[in-house]
Amino acid sequence: MTARQLMLALVAGLLGAFAAAPSSAQDYPTRAVRIIVPFGAGGPADVAARLIGNVLQESFGQPFVIENRTGAGGVIGTVEAAKSPADGYTLLMMSNTQTANESLLTPDKRKYELMRDLAPIAPVNYSDLVIVVNPQVPVKTLADFIALAKSQPGKLNYASSGQGTPYHMAGELFKAMAGIDVVHVPYRNSGEARSGVIGGQVQMMIDAVPAMAPNIAENQVRPLATTGKQRSTVLSNVPTAGEAGVVGYEATIWLGLMAPAGTPKPVIDKLNAAVNAMVKRPDIVKLWTEQGAVPMSMTPQEFEKFLRGDIEKWADVVKKFDKS
Repeated sequence: MTARQLMLALVAGLLGAFAAAPSSAQDYPTRAVRIIVPFGAGGPADVAARLIGNVLQESFGQPFVIENRTGAGGVIGTVEAAKSPADGYTLLMMSNTQTANESLLTPDKRKYELMRDLAPIAPVNYSDLVIVVNPQVPVKTLADFIALAKSQPGKLNYASSGQGTPYHMAGELFKAMAGIDVVHVPYRNSGEARSGVIGGQVQMMIDAVPAMAPNIAENQVRPLATTGKQRSTVLSNVPTAGEAGVVGYEATIWLGLMAPAGTPKPVIDKLNAAVNAMVKRPDIVKLWTEQGAVPMSMTPQEFEKFLRGDIEKWADVVKKFDKS
């Protein structure tokens, strides 16, 4: 074979490879896709993942199977996703737990680097949080709780669904900004943490509005404040933390999808388009609005920028409560 023939063969091979890539992406998926949820059943990530899985199954005609891999503040499930084949058949349902863990946990405990080992697909939604107490706690307002905590430093507890979760980070930020000393009690998942505050094993919890609103309606917990800039549409009679005296305090939980790093871009783009179409559906928007969740829509590139910014944000928060 002459040099010219060899060059033509190489060019033909490259063109064939490029031509094949879109075709394989158009066929995707040809079998079941699993969505790993590194958090417990019944929490915001699990509920959203099951809704997304149903919608994607309708869109693509293949099963999207939810797999809860809990433990270590989301680390176990995230590592499982990061080490899976980069073929589009394993996805990760994640939250700001993962961006917080980049600063909260050392690499040996984390065992992955978010932006190195996983590829952004799309955000899903975000929700404000609500600060609640067990009804037996003798407080009616957030100011009352802060005063009680200051009178009993280290004696009151607050629950979270685990180290590094948005609820833990929101609690530590609240402690730092309110100048109080309450003890963090991490549970294995948000359902157990919710049961802890309802049962009175802990005095306080910060939880997602969609998850805690039913318990508030049943008077199982007393709401003191929500954590957004404006009042929650679901809990409009509950003041924001800023209105209640902790000016500047703001915390949310957001959810998104990632895939193992190296997942083909056409597959990422196809999933991104499907998720963005889902979050704009009127029935989905109505459902989430009624629950207090707000849809999010971004390209993979925009989501990557968002993730890097959130990592920096939580790094600053970790420094703040470490100093406190």
